[in-house]
Amino acid sequence: MKGAKGKGAARVSQEALKPNDRKVGKRKAATAKLDSGSKRQGKREKKAKKDPNKPKRPPSAFFVFLEEFRKTFKKENPNVTAVSAVGKAAGGKWKSMSPAEKAPYESKAEKLKSEYGKKMNAYNKKQVTNLVPFFNSVDAFGSLLCV
Repeated sequence: MKGAKGKGAARVSQEALKPNDRKVGKRKAATAKLDSGSKRQGKREKKAKKDPNKPKRPPSAFFVFLEEFRKTFKKENPNVTAVSAVGKAAGGKWKSMSPAEKAPYESKAEKLKSEYGKKMNAYNKKQVTNLVPFFNSVDAFGSLLCV
């Protein structure tokens, strides 16, 4: 029984692989791609607008290093204007630096991160206080209840 079942399955799979009545051509494939892309564009939702008062995220240690590196790189190579060239050179130098050389940039990044945390706490408190007039009480779980 197992042999018969296997042979039948093999025939079906071989028949399914043969393109008997299906037309597959360049034009049909191109229109299929266009149709699927046009459907996606119609369903996209608009993003919520960003709050201009929200603090920006702090740069990482590499980006703190990159700010300083850009200045020196431009002085040494005034004719190089490509951003990618500066990024590649900075990345190569960053990888070759020892942890002791990276330490000042990492400490500066940590300092900026802690400042960002303070700013975000203040921003979040301000957001909550702006919402409080729309609510009239707090329930047992500490959630605000609508008017």
